[in-house]
Amino acid sequence: MKTIFLPTFVDEGRLISTQDDSTIPFVIKRVFIISAVDGGAVRGKHAHKKTKQVLFCIQGSVTVTIDNGKTQKTYRLSAPNKGVFIDRMVWSEMREFSPDAILLVFASDYFREADYIRRYDDFVRRLK
Repeated sequence: MKTIFLPTFVDEGRLISTQDDSTIPFVIKRVFIISAVDGGAVRGKHAHKKTKQVLFCIQGSVTVTIDNGKTQKTYRLSAPNKGVFIDRMVWSEMREFSPDAILLVFASDYFREADYIRRYDDFVRRLK
């Protein structure tokens, strides 16, 4: 569980970038955006068997809780260059989305439903 900071360059505006695996700790195979989340909704609520992810809130704010089965850590993401790394076999939940929140997610693998663990008790059982 760690925070990731992307290089930021400021001149007439702000440029935030990443390339290869110099800041994201894996080769990126999938990118997706979560936005227009209903108030009070909780997203995520799963772990991945193999996939790693890094989440950035590029607009607005969101609270991310990650759980490795022993400890939980909560992050409030509200800066587009500050993200949270979610390793494989780590449960994650996103909540408290601001109305304008846009969450950008980089993933280490392509979408495969078989990679998901969607029940918390199954996740804990797999960790033992």
